[in-house]
Amino acid sequence: MQRRPSDRFAGSVYYNTTGVMVNGKLRQRPKICGYLRFDTIGGFDPHRSFRMIHRVFECADPSIWNGCNKLLFKRTVGDNQSPDRYLVVVRSYLNGHLRIGEEGWRSSESWLIAFSECAGQEEALMLLASNDWVKTDVGKFVLQVPEQRPSEARLVLCVPQE
Repeated sequence: MQRRPSDRFAGSVYYNTTGVMVNGKLRQRPKICGYLRFDTIGGFDPHRSFRMIHRVFECADPSIWNGCNKLLFKRTVGDNQSPDRYLVVVRSYLNGHLRIGEEGWRSSESWLIAFSECAGQEEALMLLASNDWVKTDVGKFVLQVPEQRPSEARLVLCVPQE
């Protein structure tokens, strides 16, 4: 997470994007440029970022600015809220290599925010709704949302029906 100073009234701003390991260090190797933006004024605390996992945020609509995809996380919302979309990280060592560029590699309503690739490693940040999917060289992964805990969605590999 990278910090960028802001004026004293707006608070600090933090950005996050994709990266892969290069010579033992995490590096950006963007093939598709994109960023997530978090403001401390909206409740983000960089010293307690683990508290942001499984939380629901009000966000601006995804946009493109200067050739990069952007997503602004405005503020956290109540614990009883169910999200419309989920921020999902897809990594080649967990999910296989994405089939970016192939027709039908992802569900039509999904959003690819950022994608980094280097030496066979890949990481993507995506916005997916319940039952949206992505295809990798391993197979098709579907986002499943448990009814009792809707903030804890998971990408699940679908086994083809025979």
